[in-house]
Amino acid sequence: MSDNQENFTCPRCNTVMDYGEFIKKRKICGSCGYHSRLTWQERLEITADTDSFTELDAGMESENPLGFPGYEAKIAGLQRSCAAREAVVTGECTVEGYPLIIGIMDSNFMMASMGSVVGEKITRVFEYAVEKKRPVVLFTASGGARMQEGIFSLMQMAKTSGAVARLGKAGQLYITVLTDPTTGGVTASFASLGDIILAEPGALIGFAGKRVIQDTIGEKLPENFQTAEFLQEHGFADMIVCRDELRTVLARLLRIHNYKPLGGADV
Repeated sequence: MSDNQENFTCPRCNTVMDYGEFIKKRKICGSCGYHSRLTWQERLEITADTDSFTELDAGMESENPLGFPGYEAKIAGLQRSCAAREAVVTGECTVEGYPLIIGIMDSNFMMASMGSVVGEKITRVFEYAVEKKRPVVLFTASGGARMQEGIFSLMQMAKTSGAVARLGKAGQLYITVLTDPTTGGVTASFASLGDIILAEPGALIGFAGKRVIQDTIGEKLPENFQTAEFLQEHGFADMIVCRDELRTVLARLLRIHNYKPLGGADV
């Protein structure tokens, strides 16, 4: 990112863009297609239909189950800077008229690490979708489990995975959109369990870090290892979708799976 709000310097190709133009392009580099990270508000604005979003579980926030020093103060500061109570925001919305349940993880909030509240909110997304008979779209972006909550964080992997299974038994569609970065326990649980797995171009997706894996197996890994493109090539991701096209792709997938837009007729 540039040092000021007048210009943006692409970290991949070093192209300098006017910051206002960069924002208009949805934070995509006009030269190389690099997708910069988005806040949850930016993600919602470019995904959901205007004024269609209603937040769920808005007041839920983390406690400090292990008495970790400074944890409450850190959470409070992030709540102010991110305008969110936790690292995931969930709710109902429509996308090109199709109603769905949505969850958006924001890497600006403790790298969207998964603590007990993040896990609970995501679990409730699936439970609510079962109740409402609606599909789920989850945008993942996480550094993994939240160390400040220890075992309470790790327990969320099983809890969210169980909720995904219940959604599948209810016959509802689950689409994950993997964004940069999606790592750790989030990758190892609900992020990898979508019926359809989409990813943004160039997104970092994996479990352990590349250097840790190389040191463990004693082999050099490919340059593009843990990128969205590598994962699609090896069957982990179904499609790589530029965020300019994502609304259209989501609507098409919902239509293919026999969902109907509000009003009953295809858009």
